[in-house]
Order: sequence, then C-alpha cells, then structure tokens
Amino acid sequence: MSAPAPAAVLFDMDGTLVDTEVLWWETAHEVAAGLGHRLTDADAPEVVGRAVADTAAHLIAVTGGTADELPAVAAELTGSFHRKVDAGAPLRPGAAALLASLERHRVPFALVSASPRSVVDAVVTGALAKAPFAFTLSADDTVRTKPHPDPYMAAATRFGVPASACVAVEDSPDGTASAHAAGCAVLVVPSLLPVDPARGGPSPVAWKRWISGCSATA
Repeated sequence: MSAPAPAAVLFDMDGTLVDTEVLWWETAHEVAAGLGHRLTDADAPEVVGRAVADTAAHLIAVTGGTADELPAVAAELTGSFHRKVDAGAPLRPGAAALLASLERHRVPFALVSASPRSVVDAVVTGALAKAPFAFTLSADDTVRTKPHPDPYMAAATRFGVPASACVAVEDSPDGTASAHAAGCAVLVVPSLLPVDPARGGPSPVAWKRWISGCSATA
C-alpha cells in the first residue's frame, strides 16, 4: 500500500462497529413513551450518538419533568439498552474484516465510545470479543464525553501520539464533531443521522486510500 498508515485508528462503537444505534433508538422510544412523549425524527439529534445523560435530560425537558428525575431516567435507559445489547448486537457490514486487516497490518486501534462502561464492556465481551483493542474508553472515563474533544484527545494521549496522526471512524454528528475538535482525521460511516461533511473537517484522502487498501487485502 502506497499511502502511509495512521499511527492509530480510533473507532466509535454504536452504529459504527456494532448495529446498536437502532437498539438505542428503540430504548429511548420506549422510555419516552413511558414518560408520555412520542419520539420522532425531531428528537434524533438529542438521542442518536448522545450520552445517556444527554438523552435523559432531553426526555425530561420535552416531558416537563424536573432535574430530580434525571438519575432514574438515565438508569432506565441504561438498563433497558443493556438488556437489548445482551440479547444480541450484530456487527456492522465490513467491521470484522477491517478490524482483522488492521491487526494483520499491525496498526493499533482502540474503542472510543459515548456509552457507559457497563455497555461498552458488554459489547466488547460479546459481539466484539475477537477484536484486540489496545484499550477501550467509555463515557465514564473522561470528564466530558462526545461531542467534546476529550475522549479522542485521551485516546491519542494513551497511544502517545498526536491526535492529528490518528484516524477516527464515526457515524454520528456529535461523534464526528468530537473527533474533529480533538484534531483527528475523520472517516464517517453512514448510519441513522446524516453528517455534514463540514463537521468532519478536510477529507483525509490519504487515510481513505490506506484503509481502502487495507480492506481490499482482508
């Protein structure tokens, strides 16, 4: 492969490697219904790719609840989503082949998720059990999670490289904004929400060529 390899590849989890965004939407829909709110596409930016606390806060706001309800709603979201993940979270198309090819080419990779640690661990020991991640970061591992740059900055620091030497693979606007703000090159995998190309920064053509070549040899 003629294009240079990235120093590390940083993968989002939900909707990027595993098809869990649909499960999260179903979870939010059920919890919202219990609060008397019918989830629609208008709610998607506050649900898809967002941390549990963010979605819980949104549901409380649209139903006229109070801040006192936040812990209970967040716990219900987490518990319900965890049960759905335990029942089966299929990999996204091409995910297994790309991870295996990166391993074969000795390119390190890590998981950078806005999901709670309990959910990350459930997926990593389930659908992603064969993926040799260097490490995993959850929403519980940084003071701020996506869309803030903290998770991707923390991941680059753990690899001991600048974020600009890393490629982040994302599917949501918030995740893309997080990775771009940290300084990573960003590749977007289509999922539930469209991502404005401007939010991902300049197109990392060299990385695309490298990963395409890597996938082609899988």
